[in-house]
Amino acid sequence: MDFFERQERARRRTTLLVFLFGLAVVCTVLVLNLVFALIFRFDAEPQGEWVRLWNLRLFAGVTGGTLAVILVGSLVKVFELRQGGSAVATMLGGRPIAGRTTDLDERRLLNVVEEMALASGVPIPEVYVLDREPGINAFAAGLGTQDAAVGVTRGCLRLLTRDELQGVIAHEFSHILNGDMRLNLRLIGLINGLLVLTILGRELLRVRGSGSSRGGKGAGQVALIGLALIVVGGISLLFARLIKSAVSRQREYLADAAAVQFTRNPAGLGGALKKIGGLAAGSRLMTPKAEEASHLFFGNGLTESWLGMFSTHPPLADRIRRLDPQFDGVFPRVKEERAAQEAAAASRSVRSGRPGRGAGIPVGIPVPVGIPVPVTAPGQAPTWSALGLVAQAGSPTADHLRHAERLLDRLSEDLVGATREPLSAAGLVLALVLDADPARRSMALEALDPQTRVEYFGEGSRLLSWVQALAPADRLPVVMLAVPALRRLTPAQYEHFSELLRRWVESDEQISLFEYALQRLVRRHVAPTFAAEPERRVVQYYALAGVLPDCAVLLSALAHQGHDEEASVGRAFAEGAGSLGEESERLALLAPAACGLAQIDAALDRLAQASPIIQRRVLEACARTVSSDGQVNRREAEILRAIADSLGCPIPPVLEEGD
Repeated sequence: MDFFERQERARRRTTLLVFLFGLAVVCTVLVLNLVFALIFRFDAEPQGEWVRLWNLRLFAGVTGGTLAVILVGSLVKVFELRQGGSAVATMLGGRPIAGRTTDLDERRLLNVVEEMALASGVPIPEVYVLDREPGINAFAAGLGTQDAAVGVTRGCLRLLTRDELQGVIAHEFSHILNGDMRLNLRLIGLINGLLVLTILGRELLRVRGSGSSRGGKGAGQVALIGLALIVVGGISLLFARLIKSAVSRQREYLADAAAVQFTRNPAGLGGALKKIGGLAAGSRLMTPKAEEASHLFFGNGLTESWLGMFSTHPPLADRIRRLDPQFDGVFPRVKEERAAQEAAAASRSVRSGRPGRGAGIPVGIPVPVGIPVPVTAPGQAPTWSALGLVAQAGSPTADHLRHAERLLDRLSEDLVGATREPLSAAGLVLALVLDADPARRSMALEALDPQTRVEYFGEGSRLLSWVQALAPADRLPVVMLAVPALRRLTPAQYEHFSELLRRWVESDEQISLFEYALQRLVRRHVAPTFAAEPERRVVQYYALAGVLPDCAVLLSALAHQGHDEEASVGRAFAEGAGSLGEESERLALLAPAACGLAQIDAALDRLAQASPIIQRRVLEACARTVSSDGQVNRREAEILRAIADSLGCPIPPVLEEGD
């Protein structure tokens, strides 16, 4: 199952989930109507003749009130979590890890997350640690890659070796790539709506109990209503937990399998699971929010439920046996201090000078089937398979992880440190778009006031020299590293940064592919943080016919971009359009003026609202367009990656020979 099918399945699971919860709400409303009718009709009949339970006004009042309570409870929680992963991490008691932290465990975690993100082709998520959680656990949360956050418990941070930590983080990244996070947040909102009924019932009983014994019939009815809300709400929550558990368990098996494919190291993930089984605290969570967020975590954060019916995770031994068939089911006892010392010692045994780096991926792993290998003829630049690149969307491998490790090894510590602080990260991005002409570059810098220049570029503008030494292929990955820090700018700082970025990009009256990709990346992954209401992508197009004009813009732009001769342009467009099937008859090649950057932006924004299956067809058409001449160079491959990222389909980095 490829990335697009997994995304489509996640969308359908969400629809099924909403239906099941809707069914639970309907049952709750009907049962409460029956209970209220019994309470009021029984009291209303002197002889106890309460057989006639139907009362339209009572039915309307109970139904409307119940639905209002559930809806308000759900909407309040959804509004609370509207900022995505950071809001969830804060709710769970998470502390964001500072970019320039001196704690070796925290630096090791940042390095692992950065490697995973670069290998996956997604921006670096925010990283949190749950300081008050001694167990071994982790989570990924958010509405998409633009607001994702990864968090680990203190036990996970201290007790796992680098390989084990890498396995856990790879598991969480599979949830990010498979579209599980949005579903998880919706689960929290829906369950909170049902939970409010129980809370309301407890409040009614508390008010009744704290009041005087007088009150007669009315007070008795209030007590009965409170009790009914607790009982019915509790039963509804049990069914909601059953639904949540059924949805979550299978996804954990899939995430384990994806993590092993990613790291090519089942011993790392298996070792983390075995430590959970041998640790006194296990993976249990201390936070009072553990119940509502239990399905987010790597391991079961609650005490084992009766017969495992309500467990959001498969049995620990079953997960381990899928990774290690020889596992005998016995968990060696884990002593915290000894495990922490072993993990620290493993972290100090680094392969490179980068603190916190471990042994990484073993050298000599063969390239898996389906990974596009660059073809290089003597004296020519390497080329790739365009369709092979699209097929890799959302499916990074150990080779991509090794590529990311080598990239971070190439970058200086000072440069990586600059990507982790808001103002220096902004200066780094700005330096990447400074005009190549020395005179214009000096004019742009002189236009800044001295304090701003120092804040962005450091004393003596040392950051500019680091940027000038960057290889072209390393520039966009560096921007990806800077994304979390850019999100931490103040609104005023971001406004100044974005205006300066726009001005400097447009200063030479032409926009390069790199500048366009950089602006799209900032717009997609940074700008929503500063929007009054974060943009939420909702699928609006389920058929290709609705986005055909946008396909024409995209394919025409790609055809003009890669070819100079009119015949070659037409041939490239026809090959891409022809792959769309019968709909291609309605597509016509557009003139360059009709498929400029503004039109491309608008087309990508609409295509981002298409279903995953439609997006796959569009990306494959783009791939056929750029490869119509039989080859795809690095520049064309990066164009495909930029288009895919705009559609929310991350493609891992392009691998060179030797990666």
